[in-house]
Amino acid sequence: MKFLEAEYDTLEALLPGLRKALGAHSLSELEERGGPGIAAFREAGGAGLLVPAEHGGAGAGARDMVRCTRALATLSPSVAVAATMHNFSVASLVTLAATSTGFEWLLLDAVARDRRMMSSAFAEGRTGQGVLTPTMTARRAEGGWLVSGSKKPCSLSASMDLISASVALRDEDGGSDLGIAVIPADSPGISVRPFWNSTVLAGAESDEVVLDDVLVADELIIKPVLDPETNLDELNTTGLVWFNLLVSAIYLGTASELVSRLLASGRGDTATRVDLVTDLEAAAFALDRVAWDVDSGRVGNDSLANALTARYSTQRTIRRVVGDAVELLGGMAFVSSPDVARLAASVHALAFHPPGRMSTAEGLARYHEGHPLRIE
Repeated sequence: MKFLEAEYDTLEALLPGLRKALGAHSLSELEERGGPGIAAFREAGGAGLLVPAEHGGAGAGARDMVRCTRALATLSPSVAVAATMHNFSVASLVTLAATSTGFEWLLLDAVARDRRMMSSAFAEGRTGQGVLTPTMTARRAEGGWLVSGSKKPCSLSASMDLISASVALRDEDGGSDLGIAVIPADSPGISVRPFWNSTVLAGAESDEVVLDDVLVADELIIKPVLDPETNLDELNTTGLVWFNLLVSAIYLGTASELVSRLLASGRGDTATRVDLVTDLEAAAFALDRVAWDVDSGRVGNDSLANALTARYSTQRTIRRVVGDAVELLGGMAFVSSPDVARLAASVHALAFHPPGRMSTAEGLARYHEGHPLRIE
């Protein structure tokens, strides 16, 4: 089978015509601020990929989503980033809806049928702050909660219809509980400020989203009950597994595009080119193994540890593979088009997505000693 054929077949099956639509534009056009990629993704029905078929979506599973995301990233890393922030938020909603009779199904129906895009305003994992620590706070008000704070960067900031956010719900005694809020993006008090100044991944619309006393109804806030031993609940665990799978697939796809160009060029010796493909495919197999657990309904603490293991291994692999691929493509390929430099720079962003490798090292070390994995 040709390199990436299975991934492109999956993309075409789930989102017919999207590959052709994105292929009509140069990589530079798709990666620049205000590029056409996100609109094309929405038009192709991308918003409903993970929504069950009975609610108008494609009902895609984790294995298909990893392949689809990898293929999408070969065409535009920025679009893949924006899509992933939407998709993992929808995956969390699907998890909630499976055990709830509340608003979740109505939201999922609207996401798929009305093609609504959902940004993710969860914690950023900044230095000295836990990845699950909210950057937004909420206080009680008549009719719900008043939410304030900001998320930066926040992908889809120019195209979002809904915002999913972690929120610290303040009580009268000065304490707080964790809440998960789903907020209409056109609510009064929401604004967007410029933030992303890099040309790399500029097409993902990752600016700052600011909330200033935004009223959110009670029924749009979920209050998870965390396990004190792991600092997680089912919703957070599921979200983190999906996030780490899909974010790994983005940069695996970006590296794959460079290697695909190397294969087409014929540069370098055959054995080295095959080695680079082998390394990428091995990383894909690791992600596929975790995705298989998700599709089999086995999402828990062990699945999260496996997802992080696969992600950090992929992170190291693509950094090495991209360096070799750029060298073999040669200086003329590097200077004659911005594509090689843009793709090579993009893969480094995987290390910046939370939870970072160093922040989970202690938790993973204890996990391998037989303790539950705890995420701070």
